[in-house]
Amino acid sequence: MKFIKTGLVLASALLMSCAGADNGVEATIRKNVEPKLGDNVKIDSVRETPYAGLYEIRIGSEIRYTDKTGTYLFAGHIFNLKTKEDVTQARIDDISRIKFSDLPLELALKTVKGNGKRVVAIFEDPNCGYCKKFRQQTLSKVDNVTVYTFMYNILSPDSTVKSRNIWCAADRNRAWDDWMLSGKQAPAAPAGCTAPNDKVLALGNKLGLQGTPAIFFADGSRIPGAIDAAAMEEKFASIK
Repeated sequence: MKFIKTGLVLASALLMSCAGADNGVEATIRKNVEPKLGDNVKIDSVRETPYAGLYEIRIGSEIRYTDKTGTYLFAGHIFNLKTKEDVTQARIDDISRIKFSDLPLELALKTVKGNGKRVVAIFEDPNCGYCKKFRQQTLSKVDNVTVYTFMYNILSPDSTVKSRNIWCAADRNRAWDDWMLSGKQAPAAPAGCTAPNDKVLALGNKLGLQGTPAIFFADGSRIPGAIDAAAMEEKFASIK
């Protein structure tokens, strides 16, 4: 573990769930911390932690820590030195979890490999180099999986154009693979063809996605970024 990158490292044997903060303490923290976070930044929740008198501040999927007076703000990850667990990351993973069945899969491309029993949803921008490498170096090596691809256009206006052309192609899955794997662009979409670009963009914003690829697994967990085939197989194996 690279502790040098953390703003705070604590040794603690306590891994119990955080408790809701006392109303008075929460009000004090909100009053003293929220105005310092920037324009229009709101604290979603305040919770007391079981370590060192700290309080957890959640802002979307980000975690910060403060004292009960809201005087100090800690940005970093807390580690349990006995178990080597990244307590902060475990919390982030928990609050980032989704209900996979709630995803509007009709807005995604669907590809089935092998028996398709394992399921994953991936948000990708057609101009994302990491997404292309992930397709070429990871997904190409993974079998027995159903992949739902949401074309999430956040890099440039051209991404929206490419996604519409692909969605409106006669064989959209092949058109996507042609572009991502071989650099072959789909023909221009015919007039009147509508792609779900705006709906996917709204969905990604709702999920707090700030980059691509973003990978969601059947248990609702997510991995923000590309991983290799071995890591993906390990993740699949961990899902009960």
